[in-house]
Amino acid sequence: MPTAPIPTTNWAGNVTFGTSRIHRPHSVDELRRLVAGSRQIRALGSGHSFSQVADTTGELVRLDGLPRRMELDPAAGTITVAAGMKYAHMVEELHQAGFALPNMASLPHISVAGSVATGTHGSGDTLRSLAATVQAMEFVGPEGDVFEVRRDADGECFAGSVVSLGALGVVTALTLAIEPAYKMTQRVRIGVGLDEAAERLDDVFGAAYSVSLFTDWLGGECHVYLKGRTDRPISSWAGGREAAEPVHPCPGMPTDYCTEQLGVAGWWHERLPHFKAEFIPGAGEELQSEYFVPRAAARAAFEALGHIGSVIAPVIHISEVRSVRGDDLWLSPAYGQDSITFHFTWIDSETEIRPAMAAVEEALMPLGARPHWGKLTAADPAQVIGRYDRAGHFARLMAECDPARKFANSYVDALFPPR
Repeated sequence: MPTAPIPTTNWAGNVTFGTSRIHRPHSVDELRRLVAGSRQIRALGSGHSFSQVADTTGELVRLDGLPRRMELDPAAGTITVAAGMKYAHMVEELHQAGFALPNMASLPHISVAGSVATGTHGSGDTLRSLAATVQAMEFVGPEGDVFEVRRDADGECFAGSVVSLGALGVVTALTLAIEPAYKMTQRVRIGVGLDEAAERLDDVFGAAYSVSLFTDWLGGECHVYLKGRTDRPISSWAGGREAAEPVHPCPGMPTDYCTEQLGVAGWWHERLPHFKAEFIPGAGEELQSEYFVPRAAARAAFEALGHIGSVIAPVIHISEVRSVRGDDLWLSPAYGQDSITFHFTWIDSETEIRPAMAAVEEALMPLGARPHWGKLTAADPAQVIGRYDRAGHFARLMAECDPARKFANSYVDALFPPR
């Protein structure tokens, strides 16, 4: 079985994995034997997590070597895909069949299973996280056994299994809800006041199917990306002024790889992400953190972050604010509540960003913020997991599925201490 060279790091390079035993099986049977024979094992997606959620001192397994799988079921409105596939590799074929996903993240180069396991999301008042599209999942359990959970059959167990931080088994396939393909336009409004965005939150985030706001928290302004479906009504909100040329999320950066703007209609997969699928991101010279704030507290969050803009701005590339509809998945950061998310793309220096990240968490954690599982946070794990009503239920599910904690790691242990 191939083993990757060492040292191996995540995409950003801020996490060096604690093992040199990194495998890339080429069949599910090969994966089953590996899992059954391992004392401790974790699955690795595309490596775009900035936290240590995927790290281990045991065996690390990459899923991108598993057989390509795309099984379309038009009657059921679903597609089943191999867990290691990246969204960029599946959406074109899905589109060619006349179907679409309801939502995508800002970057299409992330793996399906990794995105689901960490509660990754796009933006839109009516749009839930990427995990909420999952209708079924196939796992390899601790003894190398294969099992499936389904939304229509497994109820509570399913709700606990989707956003699982990799702690229940190695996911081999996911079945996602799809819909007929649709067209979209993308416009950017620049010079929007942050005060207006906070005071007219519903107008701003309801202005299009998918809305993202970008700011540095210092100048009192932002630019707002409006990704509208051509089959939906157009909003009358018109803060700031419409951009007359393409705008990169980070002001001043070249726009060659940004998805097309200026109101030009295109298909869903060409507009929902901020970046084109043909853009191949290199190792990122950045670090990221993100916080899901209850929508009712969003205005207070805007105000609190505005007060510390002079601390944030010198050490960020850009900050993005998005809207996520609540869901029923136990460990989803949007569980049980609609959220406004505050994302920070920091410079690549943990030492320099630490004071600013601490200031952000001091501002947002008292408002009920839940940190993104795949991003950096200094928050105490007990404080974080205490914000999840079903954490105790997940701990029991983990004990049932993996009594020897084969799929745990230090990240999971900090949230759910062994007994």
